[in-house]
Amino acid sequence: MSLARNTAVIGGLTLVSRLFGLARDLLLAAALGAGPVADAFYAALRFPNLFRRLFAEGAFSQAFVPVYSKTLATEGQDAADKLAGEALSILLAITGVLSALAILAMPWINRVLFAGYVDDPATFALATTLTQITMPYLVCMTAATLFSGALNARGKFFVAAAAPILLNLCLLVAVWPFQHDQIAAAYSAAAAVSVAGLLQAAWVWWGAHRAGAGVRVTAPRMTPAVGRLVALAVPGAIAGGALQINVLVSQALASFEQGAITYLNYADRLYQLPLGLIGIAVGVAMLPRLSRLVQAGDEAGARGALDEAVALSMAFTLPAAAAILAIPFFLIDGLFTRGEFTADDARAVAQALVHYGWGVPAFVLAKIYAPAFFAREDTKAPMRYALTSMALNIALGAALFFGLRGMGVAGFPGLAIATSAAAWLNVALMIRSLVARGAYGPTPEAFARLLRILFAAAVLFGVLWLADANRAALEARFGSKEGAALFVIISAGVFYFALAFIVRAVTFAEVRGAFRRERGSNDSAGSGGGLPPGLDG
Repeated sequence: MSLARNTAVIGGLTLVSRLFGLARDLLLAAALGAGPVADAFYAALRFPNLFRRLFAEGAFSQAFVPVYSKTLATEGQDAADKLAGEALSILLAITGVLSALAILAMPWINRVLFAGYVDDPATFALATTLTQITMPYLVCMTAATLFSGALNARGKFFVAAAAPILLNLCLLVAVWPFQHDQIAAAYSAAAAVSVAGLLQAAWVWWGAHRAGAGVRVTAPRMTPAVGRLVALAVPGAIAGGALQINVLVSQALASFEQGAITYLNYADRLYQLPLGLIGIAVGVAMLPRLSRLVQAGDEAGARGALDEAVALSMAFTLPAAAAILAIPFFLIDGLFTRGEFTADDARAVAQALVHYGWGVPAFVLAKIYAPAFFAREDTKAPMRYALTSMALNIALGAALFFGLRGMGVAGFPGLAIATSAAAWLNVALMIRSLVARGAYGPTPEAFARLLRILFAAAVLFGVLWLADANRAALEARFGSKEGAALFVIISAGVFYFALAFIVRAVTFAEVRGAFRRERGSNDSAGSGGGLPPGLDG
């Protein structure tokens, strides 16, 4: 299939998942509010999320897919299945031991990660217990990610892209009966995370089995093929996990302000929407394609694929960034303010969201440019850039957080500023490297198209700013803040894409061509899975 078709399959299913995820977040916000209990619950999710990214999803997939694809193409199905089974056995052993150690050591680990609540024994104990309950999710995601990678190499993008829906359904079912009991809701939600992990792993295994991937668990041993994967995956783990490490450091600092962890989490959920729908979807769909082009020696084709991916992703990302920058409080208040979540909480989340907003294009571009390195089995360069950006994030985040607090204002917006600044540094370093090695260089046509997309997004920003200035009238017209927010979101989407066609940022011919099956492609998006399921769904 074409990049656009594969992206549409992944993005469409991710959209369904994110709609269920929005429902789950609305329910959690109403049940938990934005106080210590919510801080404890969201702190509990960050630790398994960090190691899921380091050991399971991003790093392993990015190392595994090119190697597995090459083995499948050159040595056949049996050799590829043997490689996958050996890799799965090692990963399960590592993550199983790691999870057990983390569960045992969590009271001490949280003295660093949740340091701001050490003097609040009840909340600190709650966060520790909730984290221990959610840790088995890591082991489940290890298995799910390997099967997703095997399907990715076959060009199948359905089952795993749908898997996060199971997590959201489990959380909805678990929290619904306890909407008026914060503690019970938090415990039930934490248990639902681990249950969902088991269901997701079983679901993706079923999809891989149906697609013909005969992967079997064996006694863990470090074979030469697994050693090669590890050598590629370790730098990739550092590179792919940099954002999560940044978030973890930000959360440790945010624990010194009550509610700040929750504020950053809800802002994170909003900016993660374009990242999940566009950045991850395009990146996942593009990696197998780039791997094939690079292995065939078609560097011109690889550069063209990267140009297409950048334009496709920015056509959807820049309007999302414009909305986040223009109407952050309008969005948060319309979506989340109810129950235990107040309008003041919405204003606080909006302070963080607006600073994540100008980083959104960088978050997405990082997912687009990284496959250009991984397709060439280069995970060390992205690791170096990620470490550099991580150092900036930690230093700038700490400076802004404590500097703002010293001025008598909330410090958590400084953490969002640092995260966005670090993301742009990471992208700039990747672009410089790709250009220097001749792997990237936008054509004049591609550059002109990006300018037209930017123009359409800038006009959209102005329209949304006017809508925000007339919010009271819109709410009176539609009878509620929710109705007004929904009207603005839908109307803005229609307006932007109409304008994009008018200024030829997108043309009908390009849309038809993008979704046309590529000559010689054996990809199929009908019955497999390729997007690693996670807690962000």
